[in-house]
Amino acid sequence: MNTVLNISAYKFVPLPDAAVLRELLLQRANALQLKGTILLAEEGINLFLAGPQWYVRGFVAQLQGDARFADIAPKESWSATQPFKKMLVKVKREIIRMDHPTIQPALGRAPAVSPATVKRWLDQGHDDSGRPVVTLDTRNDYEVDAGTFEGAIDWRLTKFTEFPQAVRDHKAELEDKTVISFCTGGIRCEKAAILMHELGLAHVYQIEGGILKYFEEVGGAHYTGGCFVFDERRAVDAQLKAAPELVRPEA
Repeated sequence: MNTVLNISAYKFVPLPDAAVLRELLLQRANALQLKGTILLAEEGINLFLAGPQWYVRGFVAQLQGDARFADIAPKESWSATQPFKKMLVKVKREIIRMDHPTIQPALGRAPAVSPATVKRWLDQGHDDSGRPVVTLDTRNDYEVDAGTFEGAIDWRLTKFTEFPQAVRDHKAELEDKTVISFCTGGIRCEKAAILMHELGLAHVYQIEGGILKYFEEVGGAHYTGGCFVFDERRAVDAQLKAAPELVRPEA
């Protein structure tokens, strides 16, 4: 029986008090017997937590009590066992490392499209203006190998810091298309879409909430395999259930 609630969420928002916030969030999480990882940086928060549903939702409610996180909306899935071994709260330079300091999502998000719109565009093969649509996987190669959108562009990245150069190398191939960037929960494609706009690609969108939100709202249409996750489940399927068999052993 799946009784463990797993959540993931992020928000780009200035956190000059990240070090102080670390101690507060660690204390709260430990008091509620939660496990997982919270990353803090001056640019925002990124979290993955699991535990009994009332404790997890209690933590989220406390977090939303801080006006900076009032609109944070975690993505949820369930598992039969606790997928994390410990509770970690870390302060980092970036909550998702890109090594591109001009990209600051807290100053303005890249355009996003809902999972339902993505499915409709993929169903018809073009966007509402008739422009060809391509999906661009911004994740690392081993994550892509667990599953991705059918026909997605995959640059075989080994780390996200390679993405800016990959865009420059392939920019000409994308210029006449509507590009839908995607990742697990939205955090990487948030930065990726902003960078592509900065480099002059006019028709770039991110999937609101990433693959996990797509699974939640429209299922596995146009998607093959599962979604790699960074816990002991290893991957989830389109029903957001643990599917470790979808990850190749070498991953």
